[in-house]
Amino acid sequence: MDANSGKSAITRSTGSTLMRRLGVGALVLSIASVLVAIVSAAVGPLSISFGNTASTLLSLAGIGESVAEPTEQAIIKSIRLPRIFLAFIAGAALGISGGIMQGLFRNSMADPGIIGVSSGGAVGAVAAIASGLIAISTLFLPLFAFLGSAITMAVVFLIASVGGRFSMATLLLGGIAVSSFLGAVTTAIIILTDDLMLQRQIIFWIAGGFDTARWESVQIAGPIVLFGALVAVFVSRDLNLLLVGEDEARALGVRVYFVRNVLLVSASLVTGAAVAFSGIIAFVGLVVPHVMRLIVGADHRVLLPLSALGGGLFLLVADTAARIVLSPAEMRVGVLTAMIGAPFFIYLLLKSKARLA
Repeated sequence: MDANSGKSAITRSTGSTLMRRLGVGALVLSIASVLVAIVSAAVGPLSISFGNTASTLLSLAGIGESVAEPTEQAIIKSIRLPRIFLAFIAGAALGISGGIMQGLFRNSMADPGIIGVSSGGAVGAVAAIASGLIAISTLFLPLFAFLGSAITMAVVFLIASVGGRFSMATLLLGGIAVSSFLGAVTTAIIILTDDLMLQRQIIFWIAGGFDTARWESVQIAGPIVLFGALVAVFVSRDLNLLLVGEDEARALGVRVYFVRNVLLVSASLVTGAAVAFSGIIAFVGLVVPHVMRLIVGADHRVLLPLSALGGGLFLLVADTAARIVLSPAEMRVGVLTAMIGAPFFIYLLLKSKARLA
C-alpha cells in the first residue's frame, strides 16, 4: 500500500468515525427531546394524562384521532406546543453560538453574550416595554430586542475594525466594554420608569422565560436560527483549522477573515433571535458546548450540531421544570438555568483542574 492510499484509508476511517459519533449523538438527543416534549405538553397548572397528550400529538402529526377533551387539545396546541418549540429553538441557538464563540476565542469560558449581543437585546426589549409600545403590539418587544442585538453587533464589529485591520482581541475587549455600558443603560431605564407594572414586566423579561410564546414567535425565530446554524455547520471544518493557528489555516487554503466573520455573524444572529423571544438566559451557551466537548471531542463538525441539539434539550428540560417546581406559580427559566448551570460549571472546572494537576 503506497502513502497516498494509506492516507486515503485513514481519512475515510476518520470520516466514518465522525459520522457515527454524530449520528449516535443526534439520535440519542432527538429521542430524549421528544420524550421531554411529551412530558412538557402534559404537565402544568392543568395536568393532562400522558395518553391524552400522546393521542393529541399523534393527531397533529396526522396519525389517528385525539381522545383528549377539546379544552385539553386547545391547551396543548395553542399554549404548550409553541412554548416547547420556542424553548428548544432558543436552547439550540444558545448552544451552537456558545460552541462557535468557544472555538473562535479558543476559550471554553466564552459564551454567546461575550461580544455584547445579549446586552443589546436587553436594551432594545427594555426600551420597548418602558415606552409602552408593547401595548400596541406584543411583536414590538422581539423586534426591538433583535434590533438592539443587531446594532450592538455592528458597533462592536466597527470597533474591532478600526484602523483597517480586524482584531479578535479588540472585539473581545470592545464587547466587554459595550456590554458594561448597555447594562448601565438598562439599569437606568428601569430606575427612570415610574410605572411599577412596567418595571415588573422588565424584570420578568430580563429573568428569561417562554410564558408569552406563540406560534408567531416560532415562525419568526425558527428560520433565523436554522439559517444561522446551517451556515455555522457548513464552515465548521474551517473552524477546526483556525484552532491550529491563523497562519497555518491560511496556508491550508482557509479564507481566515471571511470564515471568522461568517461565524461571528452567524453566532450573533442566532443569539439575537433567541434573546429577542426568551430574554436573558444564562449558562446554556456556556455549559452545553463544554459538556458536549467532553463527550464527543473538539471536532466542530460534530460538536456544533450536537451543541444545538443538546442546548435545545437542556432548555426544554429547564422550562418544563420551571413550570412545575413552584406550581401553580412559575419560576423564571433564566433563574433556574443560572441556579443549575453555575454550580455544575464550577464542578466541571474543578474536575478539569484536578485532571491537569
